Amino acid sequence: MSRIASCFQTLRRSGRKALIPYITAGDPQPALTVPLLHAMVAAGADLIELGVPFSDPMADGPVIQRACERALRQGVSLRQVLELVRAFRCEDRTTPLVLMGYLNPIECMGYQDFARAAAAAGVDGVLTVDLPPEEAQELLTALLAVDLDPIFLLAPTSTPERIQKVAALARGYVYYVSLKGVTGAATLDVLDVGQKLDVIRRYTDLPVGVGFGIKDAASAAAVARLADAVVVGSALVSWIEQLEDEPERLQTEITGLLAAMRRAMDAGA
Repeated sequence: MSRIASCFQTLRRSGRKALIPYITAGDPQPALTVPLLHAMVAAGADLIELGVPFSDPMADGPVIQRACERALRQGVSLRQVLELVRAFRCEDRTTPLVLMGYLNPIECMGYQDFARAAAAAGVDGVLTVDLPPEEAQELLTALLAVDLDPIFLLAPTSTPERIQKVAALARGYVYYVSLKGVTGAATLDVLDVGQKLDVIRRYTDLPVGVGFGIKDAASAAAVARLADAVVVGSALVSWIEQLEDEPERLQTEITGLLAAMRRAMDAGA
């Protein structure tokens, strides 16, 4: 059983939902990424999405776009991201870690080389934002050959036919984008989210995580009552941007927000 499947199984048995934070690797500086990962786990994160910096992150709003720019200015590449994962795994062999990013860096490395390197580093899943399922077979084959979970996105506009297609390919969990737009763009409508999750669950038994628009403990708890996982990104990356020159306070604010979300999610379970 993969680390991702094991994580969700354990949470399900205890009646809890997964808290999945996202940060961009190398932001605000590479030396802080691994300590931040460990701190987020200590604050209550069950699984982590680690962003691979890319020059044109089309699904992301200004906050995460600027995070990518800060990391790229320091020369952070896909290979360096894998080295950060390897360093994280020296101390944490349990917490699932998913790489989230765009196809171009993976294509440049080569699908098979990337998959083998990611698995060797300790990656558990890969979410490639701009890779539709119709074009995913080559990467999918490479990932499955080394037991990496391909994670796919669904959106408010996804049709039943599209949901069924994604459900047939996905492993680990499905990521539902809760609103139309980019990361950090708007406030989510919990009623709409619940209705869409009901449709998605007709086609898959995989856990469904919800991201985009989750900003605080209250919104995390509201989504946790409906979904299997809560994904929070821009709210954390905003603190990184504000406090990039104050690493100790940065870590305090991020872990404080995650701990508050964890408490609110558990209280509402």
